Amino acid sequence: MSQRLWGGRFSGGPADALAQLSASVHYDMRLVPYDIAASRAHARVLERAGLLTGDERERIIAALDDLERAVAAGEFTATIADEDVHTALERGLVERLGALGGKLRAGRSRNDQIATDLRLYTRAHARDLAADLLDLCEALTAQAELHRGTPAPGMTHTQHGQPITFGHQLLAHVQGFLRDLDRLSDWDERTSVSPLGAGALAGSSLKLDPVAVAEELGFKEAAANSIDAVSDRDFAAELLFVTAMIGIHLSRLGEEIILWTTTEFGWVELDDAFATGSSIMPQKKNSDIAELARGKSGRLIGNLTGLLATLKALPFSYNRDLQEDKEPVFDSLDNLALVLPAVTGMVATMRVHADVLAAAAPLGFSLATEIADWLVRKGVPFRDAHEITGAVVQYCGKEGVELHEVPDDALAAISEHLDPSVRSVLTVEGALAGRTTPGSTGPGPVADQLAAVTTRLASWREWAEA
Repeated sequence: MSQRLWGGRFSGGPADALAQLSASVHYDMRLVPYDIAASRAHARVLERAGLLTGDERERIIAALDDLERAVAAGEFTATIADEDVHTALERGLVERLGALGGKLRAGRSRNDQIATDLRLYTRAHARDLAADLLDLCEALTAQAELHRGTPAPGMTHTQHGQPITFGHQLLAHVQGFLRDLDRLSDWDERTSVSPLGAGALAGSSLKLDPVAVAEELGFKEAAANSIDAVSDRDFAAELLFVTAMIGIHLSRLGEEIILWTTTEFGWVELDDAFATGSSIMPQKKNSDIAELARGKSGRLIGNLTGLLATLKALPFSYNRDLQEDKEPVFDSLDNLALVLPAVTGMVATMRVHADVLAAAAPLGFSLATEIADWLVRKGVPFRDAHEITGAVVQYCGKEGVELHEVPDDALAAISEHLDPSVRSVLTVEGALAGRTTPGSTGPGPVADQLAAVTTRLASWREWAEA
């Protein structure tokens, strides 16, 4: 008897080329725990519908338990003849139960099975992803706590702009990852819909109970439309968007660490355990983790765009094109499971050269905005204050001096509004202390940010471990 689930009307087997092209079993066997969980729920529904006796249901569930154990132990393996995970598991069930194993197929299709399995898989692995993200956020927050008062150059266009604290800079990265966690939670709510019971596309004439199945499998509801249930892959595309955004945030963090560790910046040194060397230049310490994080972002974006292109013009309901939904999802989750712990370790162990940061903080005339704000507080319109401050910077450039070194007479010559008391704002410490608005880089707002982030991370940890 054929192992295939669809061979009834065919007099011959598929060509080898078709079998090779059609097979997904070499990568979808990772769905075994989810397919078996759905099969257990389906067996109970079949019993309640009077299609299985209590004894048959018990024997099927016992066989499913044994099959799951055998797969995990490597005692049961799939072959190319199995085509996919569903066929392989039905073969295993029939090997254990004979004809009874074939009864489980009643009222369901591979179409609703795979849609269910992939939702179960992604929902479980989204929690793992969240846990890894939280580890990174906690490492960044710990470094931010250490450097909540460390002065640093704040940059726009990679040019010195205004002094900030290094802790403030690190917390900026945390905010992006917190948004990723928000997206994961929102995504999980929309993905908590069970397709099982939709059959191939039209539901079933058997007295099944999709709502009971949904509840047993941890979904909040059953699908509202059987056609949509088997053809919807919005959840997969949306998850790939979230993973792509995580990749982009990792890439931005990686890019900054790459800059910070250069000889030219010298702000940070990586721990030996999280850096690599050169095969020809013995002095090198390379930030390979940061570079790989930056590089992986392109792969994550590619997985998203690839699936979107696959989905773009598919007619309802199920089409075999949807076989292409799993590999990009698996690949994105697998790569983030590799990258995130490495980036976390790199961040947690990096040594920040606070003295170098503090020395660089006032460079590039970064205190110029303090002069403009000081003038505004004296009643000068900001438009004029901007021009006056620009003239002071121009003077500094010509004379080769810093802002605080401009003589009193030169200040007075530039503007009648500039008197010696302006020097009170020409210190990094004063500039930082003056930043008191919520979300800014002053000591008080940074302390508030740290407290708020710590609270949010604790809440997310509960969600990830639920």
